[in-house]
Amino acid sequence: MKILVHTCCGPCSVYPVPKLLNAGHEVICYFHRANIHPWAECQRREETLLAWANAQNLVVIVQPGYNIEDFFQKAAFREQDRCIACYHERLYAAASLARRAKADAFTTTLLYSKFQQHELIAQIGNAVGRQAGVDFYYEDFRQGWKQGIEESKKLKMYRQQYCGCLYSEKERYKSEIDPPKKS
Repeated sequence: MKILVHTCCGPCSVYPVPKLLNAGHEVICYFHRANIHPWAECQRREETLLAWANAQNLVVIVQPGYNIEDFFQKAAFREQDRCIACYHERLYAAASLARRAKADAFTTTLLYSKFQQHELIAQIGNAVGRQAGVDFYYEDFRQGWKQGIEESKKLKMYRQQYCGCLYSEKERYKSEIDPPKKS
């Protein structure tokens, strides 16, 4: 199959993308950056992904522009449910691009992370796939979590410490922002 893979970063790609290639699939990677904050973080993730993909002779399509305001508008006053809007935006963009690229299916490296909501990703992926007219390919890539971490460290890849959005960055550093009160 020809599969378009939404790739959120290099480290999350080092397990799922080769696994798909080794299974005989043709892979096109797609870096969608509309939720990644700040801009410098977005650039660093993109550079890391592109360097790895280039070394692997992979095709990567990068989302043009940087419309972080659109993400903020979708998440504002719905911070607890922001992942729904974020998954939807990224998966819909991937499905639409997969259709235009005449891919048989699309998937996401979000399915590699043990921190993501797999059932929700699959539900949204299937829904936007039907809407766009292209199949969503679900595979639980979490089995390669440790292997992917080891590989990305071996390759000396930049490894981010949060999902990407402003809110996940705050959650990542919450203990430093609000240290426990001493009695």
